[in-house]
Amino acid sequence: MTAPAALAPAPPARTAPAPAPAPARVTATATAAGPGALRLFSAEQVDAGAARAHPEAAEVLHWARRFLTTAHPDLGRSGPVCPYTQPSLRRGLFHLAVTDAATGTVPGTGTGPGAGLPALVGELRAHYDRLLAGLTEEGDRELLTVLLVLPRLDRTDSTVLDDLQRSAKDEFVEQGLMIGQFHPVCEEPGLWNGAFRPLRAPVPLLAVRKLLVFDLPFLLGDPVHLAHYLARFAPQVPARIRDQLVTGLTARSPVTV
Repeated sequence: MTAPAALAPAPPARTAPAPAPAPARVTATATAAGPGALRLFSAEQVDAGAARAHPEAAEVLHWARRFLTTAHPDLGRSGPVCPYTQPSLRRGLFHLAVTDAATGTVPGTGTGPGAGLPALVGELRAHYDRLLAGLTEEGDRELLTVLLVLPRLDRTDSTVLDDLQRSAKDEFVEQGLMIGQFHPVCEEPGLWNGAFRPLRAPVPLLAVRKLLVFDLPFLLGDPVHLAHYLARFAPQVPARIRDQLVTGLTARSPVTV
C-alpha cells in the first residue's frame, strides 16, 4: 500500500491562489481519446450535466468537495484533508476521466479482474500530459489533478486497485508525478493519525497530480522513490551524499510505500 498521492502534507506558509475571473488556460471539452476508452470531463462540465451518462463522476466530485476540501476531526492536523483540491477546483484544473467500457474489459487486453487497467492508466497519463502542456504558470501546473473513476471494480476488495497503483507508481514518481489510489475499503492509514483512513472514497479511483516538494513523507519507505525525489528537488547535492541520505532516511522511516 502507499501513502496518499492525491492528498499531501499541509504546505507550510503556502497561500492558496486567489479566485480567478476565469478558469486556467486548459481546454475543458469532453473528449474521447481517439481510439481510447476514456472520456475526460472538467468539474464544471460535470456540474453542467455533460457527464450525466456517468453518474459516478458526479458522485466522486461531490465527495471531493464534501470530504477533501474540508477539515476532519480525525485528520490529526488543522486544515482540509487535501490542501490542493479546493484551489484546483477554483482554478478549473480538476478533471475526471471515465470509461464506457466495463473495467477491465478494454478490447484486446485479456479477461479477468483488472484486465485492461494498465491500458487505462496509460491513457490517463496521456490526458494529463495534454492538459499539462496547455499550462504556462507553475502554480497551475502544480494544481492540475485528474481522477480516473473505476466504478466497476470490486468495492469490497481493493487488491486489484492497490496492485495497479503500486505497479504504476515507480514510473510516475521517476517522471515527477504522484499517483494514488482511493477505494471504499482502503486501509491505508493517515499520515498524522494512524486510525484515520483518508483514502476511502465512494467509488474506486486513481488520482494523478504533479510531484511536489511536500510529498517527501509519502516517499520515505521506498529508496528508489526517495532517490528520484532527491534528484529532482535537491539536484545541487552531490550524488554520493544523496545516496547516503536515501540510506539513512529509509532505514529510519516507519512509512510504508
